[in-house]
Amino acid sequence: MENFKNSTVYQIYIKSFCDSNGDGIGDLNGIRSKLKYIKSLGVDYIWVTPFFCSPMVDNGYDVSDYKNINPMFGTMADCEAMIAEADELGLGFMFDMVFNHTSSQHEWFKKALSGDKKYQDYYIFREGRENNSKPPADWTASFGGPAWDYVPELGKWYLHLFAPEQPDLNWENPEVREELKNVIRFWKGKGVKGFRFDVLNLISKPENLYAPAGNGTSFCKDGRHVHEFIRELVTDSGIENFVTVGEMAGTTLDSCIQYTQPQNHEMSMCFSFHHLKIDYRDGSKWALMPPDLKKLQSLFKEWQEEMAKHGGWNAVFWCNHDQPRIVSRLGDEKEYWKKSAKMLGTFIHMLRGTPYIYQGEEIGMTNAHFSSIEQYDDVEAINYYWILRKAGTSEEDALNILAQRARDNSRTPMQWNSEKYAGFSTAKPWLEVQSNYKSINVEAEQDDPDSILSYYKKLVQLRKEYRVISEGEIKFLETGNEKVIAYERIWNDDKISVLCNFSSNEEKISYIRPAGKVLIRNYEHPRTSTGIIRPFETLCIIHN
Repeated sequence: MENFKNSTVYQIYIKSFCDSNGDGIGDLNGIRSKLKYIKSLGVDYIWVTPFFCSPMVDNGYDVSDYKNINPMFGTMADCEAMIAEADELGLGFMFDMVFNHTSSQHEWFKKALSGDKKYQDYYIFREGRENNSKPPADWTASFGGPAWDYVPELGKWYLHLFAPEQPDLNWENPEVREELKNVIRFWKGKGVKGFRFDVLNLISKPENLYAPAGNGTSFCKDGRHVHEFIRELVTDSGIENFVTVGEMAGTTLDSCIQYTQPQNHEMSMCFSFHHLKIDYRDGSKWALMPPDLKKLQSLFKEWQEEMAKHGGWNAVFWCNHDQPRIVSRLGDEKEYWKKSAKMLGTFIHMLRGTPYIYQGEEIGMTNAHFSSIEQYDDVEAINYYWILRKAGTSEEDALNILAQRARDNSRTPMQWNSEKYAGFSTAKPWLEVQSNYKSINVEAEQDDPDSILSYYKKLVQLRKEYRVISEGEIKFLETGNEKVIAYERIWNDDKISVLCNFSSNEEKISYIRPAGKVLIRNYEHPRTSTGIIRPFETLCIIHN
């Protein structure tokens, strides 16, 4: 297995990263133009979201051809040049494989709809209940609405756990699994160094699809054959020694241990999302509440310590293309913008696991603060806006919820400089640029030693310098204050203590800071009183 424990991954949402041809949409050549910037961060891998042929109903996560490039993003020659240039810089690309479902415009699904029995078995078609007048089950899809759609010409219903234009594949069919292995082999041949697998733990569906009502994904997560399917995919496509990460929707700790134990030959690491639901009221993404910091600490303690105990490995992160900006969510956009962004970065990068930086996180980009539904592009946000309105939520409240929860918050164009459109494009971008781009941008932070960008570079470098960070065990500590989280990393005789205040206030703590060398901190001068920690303060000390 490739040694990825001292590595850091940078995520690119291609549509919003950099536009090279002036059409307002990010593209492959835009990524190529910024490879030296990415290298300057010190990262090792670049995960780029799908740019394969797609109708873009779900911004590329509805793939119509896994082996060809969507013309809006460039050509195969552009892709090959991008991979080659990254390789010369010592950067490896991780491509995003959407294997739970295809686009409804995929050739396989078109053939299925035309009556081809072979391709109908590539998907999950069933007869409904009550003389076919109702779907097989009253499941809801993750983007809203029912999870089964009826095809009158076939007299059958098909399953889609996400949008109707994203029919789920039938992994029980060995021909489907072989098709997907060939996709991996194809991109391996192009020089791709790793793979990220979208909602991987949903691929194995229950034997009984006529289940009770509920969210469809809840019935499909961590299914009966999921581990054997993943092992087969990894082994047969020859990626056992590649860096791989599985996105695991609503998974369990025990399952993630199994997915990532090296002896199981499944994934290098897992994304899990429980820590990003600590502000969901009654478990609903679309119901707001203040973050439950006590629960946040409890979740990190359990997942970090148990994964370490059993040899599993986490992908550690705050941000991605599906999550709001973390400095807006758990930090402070105004008075403590810089301090809180640095604290949040420290908390993640000192953990046991492989850190992921999402584009713009390294400069402290914030939520979009859109004020009208017309400003949104994302299918999920638009669907849920109308679901909320239909349920009686006022327009003001519905927009406030979207302003804190919508995926478009993380999809506004990357802010490169203070020029028009933030240097992302010479044309009006597909999604509005954040209004604060003139002060929050790469150019403004590039040469500032006190900037968030400079701080992130140091975090990445520390992981390479200290094995206690990249490989050490982890133990969470009591601080006597739920707003202040502390933990230790231990490797042989080395020990690092990490202290993070998630509050905009000074907080009293019972934790006694050890003496030692300060590796990194976000306040210039240490405080004389060890029983008080300043707003959003973080401190990392190495000692023996």
